[in-house]
Amino acid sequence: MGRTLGLIAGSGGLPLEVAAAAREQGVEVAVVAIEEHTDPAIAELASRGTCWIRVGELGRLIRALQEQAVDEVILAGAVAKRGALRDPSQLGLDARALAVMARLKDRGDDALLRAVAAELESEGLTVVASTRYLQDRLTRLGRLAGPTPTPVVESDLALGLRVAKGLGTHDVGQSAVVKQGTVLAVEAVEGTDAMMRRAAALGGAGAVLVKAAKPGQDLRFDVPAIGLQTVELARRCELLAIGLEADRTLVLDRARTLAEAERQQLAVIGLRLEQG
Repeated sequence: MGRTLGLIAGSGGLPLEVAAAAREQGVEVAVVAIEEHTDPAIAELASRGTCWIRVGELGRLIRALQEQAVDEVILAGAVAKRGALRDPSQLGLDARALAVMARLKDRGDDALLRAVAAELESEGLTVVASTRYLQDRLTRLGRLAGPTPTPVVESDLALGLRVAKGLGTHDVGQSAVVKQGTVLAVEAVEGTDAMMRRAAALGGAGAVLVKAAKPGQDLRFDVPAIGLQTVELARRCELLAIGLEADRTLVLDRARTLAEAERQQLAVIGLRLEQG
């Protein structure tokens, strides 16, 4: 018998990419999908079936993984908090989730995910990095697509990386948009796409987007990523470049995403924070 991955799938393309990559490497995949968040296409990649739950059903989540006798667990994809902040009942928290929330002092994304991971591991479920099967998708240092950046764009990318890393220190967001030395927008609970649209409305064409991991980020979850949708939105927002922290971010659907960036003459650059 081979290994079985228990994939807790949130929204976006990352869960699909993880499932496909795991299966390519001979791993069986059992999916726990979240209603109103997970792309239904995940079912086609779940060789051991898909269990659908509400976002707050932690007890049911654990039982589903135990029933499949998974060898490891990956949390991949986002779970939007916007509606839940207006109406916490939307989460449908069960007794186990309520107990976890009651113990938390900090309810930032990383704190919540660490608490969920700890609860899973208390039941003998091993949570591993979401990048475990995606090493070839990690961003390398340097130009990945598009034109060589001008000195102004290089300066904006460097500033954006410093700002994005600063946000991460406070468990806020992972992205910033910069134009000619001015920070147009930073990411919070609205997400990257909404932030990009807001920045375009404020500053017009010619800005750059930067995404970076939080300092000390637990790579078991919430690894910053871009994909084809990001590149298409960057074109509509008339961005000049996307900067990604090298070795700590992902390019999903890599060949198509970078080919589209090349076609649009959008620079995609792997960055590293300068020390000192």
